[in-house]
Amino acid sequence: MPHHALEITLTRPLAPAELRHATRVMPLAANHDTTRLMALLPAKTPGRSAHRLRRLLDTQLPIDVITTHYPDKSGQVLLNIALPPATRIALKAAADRAGHSPERFVQLALHRALAQHASDEADRLDQEVRHLLAHTTAAHLLAAVGRALTQTTGVPQP
Repeated sequence: MPHHALEITLTRPLAPAELRHATRVMPLAANHDTTRLMALLPAKTPGRSAHRLRRLLDTQLPIDVITTHYPDKSGQVLLNIALPPATRIALKAAADRAGHSPERFVQLALHRALAQHASDEADRLDQEVRHLLAHTTAAHLLAAVGRALTQTTGVPQP
């Protein structure tokens, strides 16, 4: 049976005792501030492994979101989100109005939000570049960008 790497995003950092207690249930790796954990679970599908992980740890940890750590062949990452009942009802009603399943409705909303963020970021960068070009030449700007991209962080450059 394949194993799936899952990342658990927590709503708050864990106390050391909470982390010890959770690692008795299953092996977990924590990041530096214990707001994210990694787990490896066997299951037929990533969805089943995320569902199993939530069942095992949901009452012990302040889990916000469980995601697959690696994208699938289509570049998609699975999200496992436990929503309060009122939110689930509102989501289902909105999905029904749009003619989609709740899962598809959330997927489309996330895709739209990510596309909007990418567009906003591109617009912001375009404005910044235009501002920079108003005060220098394209050649000087390109040279500065090249230097910035080739510098190693934390190492002083001559």
